[in-house]
Amino acid sequence: MRHLTSLFSQGFGKFANAYFPKPIQNLINKGYVNLMGLDMSEFRDPTTYTSLNALFTRHLETPRSFSEDPKDFISPCDALITECGRLHEDIALHIKGMYYNINDLLGDKIDDVNKAKLIDGDFINFYLSPKDYHRYHIPCDLTVMKAVHIPGKLYPVNMRYLNKQPNLFIENERVVLECLNNEGKLFYMILVGALNVGVMQVAFEPSIQTNASSTEVSVYEYAEGVQLTKNDDFGCFEMGSTIVIIAEPEFLDLGVDVNEKVSYAQTIAQVK
Repeated sequence: MRHLTSLFSQGFGKFANAYFPKPIQNLINKGYVNLMGLDMSEFRDPTTYTSLNALFTRHLETPRSFSEDPKDFISPCDALITECGRLHEDIALHIKGMYYNINDLLGDKIDDVNKAKLIDGDFINFYLSPKDYHRYHIPCDLTVMKAVHIPGKLYPVNMRYLNKQPNLFIENERVVLECLNNEGKLFYMILVGALNVGVMQVAFEPSIQTNASSTEVSVYEYAEGVQLTKNDDFGCFEMGSTIVIIAEPEFLDLGVDVNEKVSYAQTIAQVK
C-alpha cells in the first residue's frame, strides 16, 4: 500500500503539470518565484514557462563553466551541504547527531562485496531547497554499472524533518546509481525523493518511473556500462530533494564543509 506522502505528492504533481490559461499561469509562476525567492538571472522569464513544473525543472540559458581537469570533481547540483566527511565504518551522518547506515540506504540489491568497499569511505549529503536549480549533472567522467529504484515514502527533506525523522533517507523513495570513474574507483549517487510531486527523472534510463503505483524494487544492470561525461545533464527532481554521494576510501579529497552552499559545476573535491 502506498504511503500518504506519495499520494499527496502525486496529487500536487497533477497541479504542477497542469496548463492553465496564460494569465493564471503567469500569476502562479510569478507567485512561486516571489514566494520562494528564486534567482532567475540564469533562466528565462517566469512567464515563458507553460506550467509550474516546467518552471521548476528549468534549464540554464547559458551553460556554466567547469574545470575539465579530470582530478576536479564537481558538484552535481545547486545545494546546501547538510553533512559530509568520513564514514565511521558503514555509518554516515544524516545531520549532526543523527546517523544512517549506508547498507540500508543502498538497499539489498547492491552487492555486499561492493558495499564492503565503501567502509571508512567518504560521503556528501546535498539538500536542494525549493528555490534551487533542480537539474543534476555528472560530477566526473564515469560509467554507470547499475541503477536501482527503491519505492518508498516521500517525507520532506528540509532541515526541520531531518531533525525529527531519524531514517528519512532510508524510508524515502530513491534511485541508487552504482558508478565507476575512469580509474575504476567505486562510488554511488543516490537520488532521494521528497514531498510534492516526488518524481526523479533519469535520462539514460526512462524505464525508471518514480512516485508511480508500483511498490516493487526495480534493478537495471548494464553489462557494458552506461558511459557519461562530466557535466552531462542526466535528469532532474520535480520539486525539492536530496542527493547523497558515497565513495570508496582513497578516492576523493573533499573540499567542502557542512552548511556550505555549493553550485553545480563548482569543484568540490579532488580525485586522489
